[in-house]
This record gives sequence, structure tokens and C-alpha cells, in this order.
Amino acid sequence: MKRKERDNILIRLGGERIPWFAFTALTVIVSGCLITGLLTGEDPYYMDPGQISKAPSIFHLFGTDTLGRDLFAVVWHGGRISLTIGLFSTLITTVIAILYGTISGLAADRVDDVMMRFSEILMSVPQILFVLFLTALAGGGNLLTISVAIGLTGWMPIAKMIRSEVRQLRTAGFVMAARTMGGGFFYILYRHLMPNYMAQVAYMIVSHIGSAIATEATLSFLGLGLPSNVVSWGTLLSLSQNAILTGAWWLLIIPGAFLVITILCFTELGEFMRQRRKT
Repeated sequence: MKRKERDNILIRLGGERIPWFAFTALTVIVSGCLITGLLTGEDPYYMDPGQISKAPSIFHLFGTDTLGRDLFAVVWHGGRISLTIGLFSTLITTVIAILYGTISGLAADRVDDVMMRFSEILMSVPQILFVLFLTALAGGGNLLTISVAIGLTGWMPIAKMIRSEVRQLRTAGFVMAARTMGGGFFYILYRHLMPNYMAQVAYMIVSHIGSAIATEATLSFLGLGLPSNVVSWGTLLSLSQNAILTGAWWLLIIPGAFLVITILCFTELGEFMRQRRKT
């Protein structure tokens, strides 16, 4: 592509370079996780006592783990679990943030102030502590409880951004007209408010997916998240804590690389969307 044509594309995109590596890498990882059964042909839960901690080879492209499972199959299958937690928890976070932020933005000043102070108090407490508390109340960690716990504890920053946008939109003519004509809360939210502020908070939602995946991985690595019999990138890393001492570097490097690249891709896409929002 000629330089002039490339510059014209950048101008149309607001002067920002598209993060093609993030798009490509994330597409490959997500596609691989979705078709993991066809891609590997191996059962990620099959344990072979004779193939424990084997180095990468033509028979096991990523080697095997400490339970004798094929790491190539396990990594792709574990990615499916981690991505599911990231997406499901982000969906919960987004719904709560939209409702809470919109209500706060439309409320009277005193109610708005109380709601914002409450969200700031919650933000002052580390999210991991909240997640641990909620999973303990639920009776232990599994895919559903971890997703719900992360979703219920990560909505505050997005809600504050939505509240700021709604405070600016609530005096707009089309919103005032809808309220005067008897439009209900959800009608105004869906028809007038969300279309005008979702583009402003989309970058925070995308970035939250990576944060949710990182939170699950941290909890599982510490042995406080998913049980060890559930395959995710976090539980794989928890099984590899002694990998460096035993020389089984692939148990730490390969799942860790998938985890880090995925988180960085979501972060990069979120940053790109944030820059586009400014232009």
C-alpha cells in the first residue's frame, strides 16, 4: 500500500493505527478455543500416568502436564473456560453499571451524591476480597459462581462513567420531550440514553473482559478460584508452581503466554477504542 493511501486511511480512522496484531492474535485464540475438539482430537481430561511432565514433542506439541494430560488440548480447552468467565462476568458488570449509572445520573442531586459515595466505598476495597467473600457465601468456586462474583464486583468504574454521560444527556431536548410525554425509565434508557453513551463506555467494557480473565487466573493460581479438576489458564498455572524447579518450563511458559497475550489484546483493543472516542 502506498504511503499516501495509508495516511488517508489513518485520517479516516481519526489518526490512530489499528492494532492489527491484537485483532489477529485474539481472533486466532478465540477461534482455537471454540474449535478445540476438532483442533486437537485429544480429550483434555484424559490422564496418562506414563506421560507425566513430558517435554514438547511431535506427539505432544506443548508437552504434557503433571497429570499426564496433553497440554495442547488442555490449553485450548482451558482458554474456553477463561474466556467464558471473562465474557459472562463482563455481561453482568455491564448490565449493573448501565442500570446503576443511569439511575444515578437521572436522580436528584442528593440521591446521586449518596449513590456515588457508595460506589466509591466499594471501589476502595480490593476486588479480589469481594470475589472471595461472594464465592465463600456461594459455597465454593465454580464457573458460575466465579463469573457472577467477578461481575458483581467490577461495575463501579463503568457506572461512574455512565453517570457522567447521563448527567449531560438528561437535559437534552429529546430526553426532556420523552419524559414529558410519559416515557418510562426503560423506554428512555433504551431509546435515548444508551445509544448516546454506549460508544463512550465501550472501551471500558472491552478492557474489563481482560481484567476479569486476569482476576480468575489470579484466584485459581492462588488455589482460591476454580477447583483443580476444572481446566482454565489459571488452574494450569496453579499446577505449574514448581515447574521451574523441576525444569518443566513449558508448564508455566505456554499457558502463561496464552493468558498474557489474551489480556494484552483486550487491553490494546480497549485503548484503541478509548483513543477513537477522543477524536
